[in-house]
Amino acid sequence: MNNMKNFRTFIGILCCLAMLCSCSQTKNQYDLSDFGLTPDKKDNASPLMAKALEQIAVSHTGDDTITIVLPKGRYDFYPEGAAQKEYFISNHDQDNPKLVGLPFENMRNVIFDAQGSELIFHGRMLPVSLINSENCTLKNFSIDFENPHISQVKILENDTVAGAITYEVAPWVEYEIRDSVFYAKGEGWEHAPAWGIAFEGDTKRLVYTTSDIAVGSKGVSEVSPSVLKSTKWNNKKLIPGTVVAMRGWGRPTPGIFVSYDTNTTLENIRVHYAEGMGLLAQMSENITLDKFSVCLRGDNDPRYFTTQADATHFSGCKGKIVSVGGLYEGMMDDAINVHGTYLKIQKRVDDKTLVGEYMHPQSYGFEWGFPGNAVQFIDSKTMEIIGDPNKVSAIKALDKPSAHGAKVFEIVFEKPIDPAISEKGTFGVENLEWTPEVYFADNVIRNNRARGSLFSTPKKTIVEKNVFDHTSGTAILLCGDCNGWFETGACHDVEIRNNKFINSLTNMFQFTNAVISIYPEIPDLKDQKKYFHSNIVIENNEFETFDVPILYAKSVDGLIFRNNTIKQNNQYPAFHWNKHRFFFQRVIHSEIKDNQFDGGFDEKRDVKVEN
Repeated sequence: MNNMKNFRTFIGILCCLAMLCSCSQTKNQYDLSDFGLTPDKKDNASPLMAKALEQIAVSHTGDDTITIVLPKGRYDFYPEGAAQKEYFISNHDQDNPKLVGLPFENMRNVIFDAQGSELIFHGRMLPVSLINSENCTLKNFSIDFENPHISQVKILENDTVAGAITYEVAPWVEYEIRDSVFYAKGEGWEHAPAWGIAFEGDTKRLVYTTSDIAVGSKGVSEVSPSVLKSTKWNNKKLIPGTVVAMRGWGRPTPGIFVSYDTNTTLENIRVHYAEGMGLLAQMSENITLDKFSVCLRGDNDPRYFTTQADATHFSGCKGKIVSVGGLYEGMMDDAINVHGTYLKIQKRVDDKTLVGEYMHPQSYGFEWGFPGNAVQFIDSKTMEIIGDPNKVSAIKALDKPSAHGAKVFEIVFEKPIDPAISEKGTFGVENLEWTPEVYFADNVIRNNRARGSLFSTPKKTIVEKNVFDHTSGTAILLCGDCNGWFETGACHDVEIRNNKFINSLTNMFQFTNAVISIYPEIPDLKDQKKYFHSNIVIENNEFETFDVPILYAKSVDGLIFRNNTIKQNNQYPAFHWNKHRFFFQRVIHSEIKDNQFDGGFDEKRDVKVEN
């Protein structure tokens, strides 16, 4: 009898333990199927997802880490019922509201695991946002659009004499011809493509020396279903079989938007298409991309393009940015761009107070800085630092009640400002606090428009063990600009090592002076007395190139190029205007040593110096 009693007690304890475990699991894990989200039904997931994430954010107030699980499958998101948010997104069109498929806001200690799900978006949407959150990981999903806003066509016939091209529209492209004009259409949008990019049909590389081209959206008639003829399209380089991505000018939203976040990880995520960047992060600290890719859906993907602009873009971030193990291909700009933003000085109020303004129409509406932030001032004509470093004492928006949506700020500084700095000159102010370290490694960048990567940060930057394969323009750019995009700033500690560069510079775009281009925009270089970039080491890299230019540098103090291998090939005819392997303008303390060159190295022939 006692044995039976003890057995029942034991069973009771096991049941209690099981209940405790179950409660603990329930407390720390949310299954989105409990909120009505069911895979593979093609129903509109937008309202269910918005409600679920809002409820979870409100209910999770502790410090425990929770996991939000999305059962694996396909989920379709439509504009109807999606969360409406007013976001001002750096380097994007500033129209509002944004319709968001998965809005993660005010989250702490959250892991979102979609378990390999496909998230398919319709119309014009911002797929994912992560706002004002801390210690969050998003992982294991892909982002795509059912009907991308880029129209892909294949050249069938090219009558270069008459100036007429016949082309076939890809099956997923919806279109209409009105008054002989080709309009691409979708759910809630339409446009006549203005320009495009040409890809080789068999390799998916950009066609040699085509760059940005006009496209046949005018003088159009339908030969047969999906086969069109434009009598106002003349380009002899578009041979039959060439694939053209016909584009508009807009970039309303990225695939993922990260803002005011701390300690963010994006893991095993693939962005197959977004109308803007693949990822845009701003005013955030510590971001890790682990096997984050902007890529095609595989070798058999009929598409040739991915995003309308950069694959990843970081504006006004700090801490450390890590991007490892990614594949970036087919995008219409850089794989990564890291920068801050200069405010242009518009008014000197008094000796400690200035008015500064965001100048680019796609970069405003968010915080520029906070009290205590270190700053420096720059003359935009020479890109030289002027005056002494300073700190922000107080800052407020002048054109809006808060920084949200603002362009103009009044900034009070701790110390008096150099008397020369006023609206009478061309001056900018740079926030030195919101600048990150960067580690960009083990990535593949290929078959994209414009550039491979762009870095503009004074903190430590390491670019290593990447493959830059037919990036079309410059593979690596170190920039700085207080005149156009107003993207800060000078690089002072850069290591570019153990990378492989394969046939960059098949096309000419901005800043494409060499495979590696150190190219700050300096309108008045002749009057510059100081130097913009410094302490750059390029070593142990392998360059495979059909042309001559390897390294261009402007306004650099401290540049080392050593232990690199340069191999020449004849896969394309050489065409670049720069006929020197090394072209330096205002560069001091430089060193070129211990490199291996096909054809040898002749300093007189291979190095051009303008100081």
